[in-house]
Amino acid sequence: MARFALFFLVCLYFTTSQSFAQDEPLKIGIAGLTHTHVHWILGREDIGDIKIVGIAEPNRELAQRYATQHGFSMDLVYNSLEEMIAATKPEAVTAFGTIYEHLEVVQTCAPKGIHVMVEKPLAVSLDHAQKMKSIAQKHNIHLLTNHETTWYPTNHRAKELLDDGQIGALRKVIVRDGHRGPVKIGVNEEFLEWLQDPVLNGGGAITDFGCYGANLMTWLKKGKKPTSVTAVTQQLQAENNPKVDDDATIILTYEDCQAILEPSWNWPIGRKDMELYGLTGAIYADNRNTLRVRMAEGYDGFTEDISQLEERPYPYNDPFALLAAVVRGTITLNPDDLSALENNMTVVEILDAARESARLGKTIHLKN
Repeated sequence: MARFALFFLVCLYFTTSQSFAQDEPLKIGIAGLTHTHVHWILGREDIGDIKIVGIAEPNRELAQRYATQHGFSMDLVYNSLEEMIAATKPEAVTAFGTIYEHLEVVQTCAPKGIHVMVEKPLAVSLDHAQKMKSIAQKHNIHLLTNHETTWYPTNHRAKELLDDGQIGALRKVIVRDGHRGPVKIGVNEEFLEWLQDPVLNGGGAITDFGCYGANLMTWLKKGKKPTSVTAVTQQLQAENNPKVDDDATIILTYEDCQAILEPSWNWPIGRKDMELYGLTGAIYADNRNTLRVRMAEGYDGFTEDISQLEERPYPYNDPFALLAAVVRGTITLNPDDLSALENNMTVVEILDAARESARLGKTIHLKN
């Protein structure tokens, strides 16, 4: 009886310990505050799945401004990523600095076994991306990329309908993303300083918003790369964006369909929408929650169904919830998933080809 009681207590201890470990919030460090998407994590409701343990940001004025806005202590703020990691021992780091700095974040974190999530796009160039991938794989860390459109219920429902054959075989996709431009919408000085830099951001609108469509197409095509990339860029606000493009059109050709990506800092109204055209109908993901499905009737007739979609279930509704689930091992990403490394390697390859196409004025053919 005593032996059974001891066995029971040992089992109870391990079960409780494992349960507690699984319920422990993921310790997250933040690398940089100059990307204003950082408000996403700083303003996030505390639901117990993550805990911000440190912030690496040398600009004390910027850090203090955000500390006042979001109510965190300046004791969390360190001057460098190395200093923050040494003091706080995060399990994962989210990068909210320049896109150019993403490589350095991975170089610093990966050898320490710290997982990384970067804000879109993965890297400024395919060269940077390949180095990041190699380091991440060498040290066996997860390397995720966060796009806002990953969390749109409409995009996921559109793909479900497409995969179910609702509109027949896919033939054309149009993805439009952007706004009036960073100056016109009042982006803060710290963000603007690098967002308009061809080195630190990798380009202008073609990079900033072209990544969304490339990411979605790679997902819709289940990881398949386009056979060619053709792009045209313009600078329509030279006074506001003197160093980079602010308007682009990118054409991706596949063996069985075509995609047109329209990233722009010249849209009169901010937008992130997608249109899928099949042989028998069309799907319009007008925004995060509004979805329209049109089924063809005759020459130009159609029936239309409009849906207002609920948010996706946890943890598929939030980048940091997903990061915690991936690190904890409760979710395994497929290579073509929107946040996955392989998908976003293809995104960077597409963006590299698009910038090269625009520069040379010719189509770039990709190797599969």
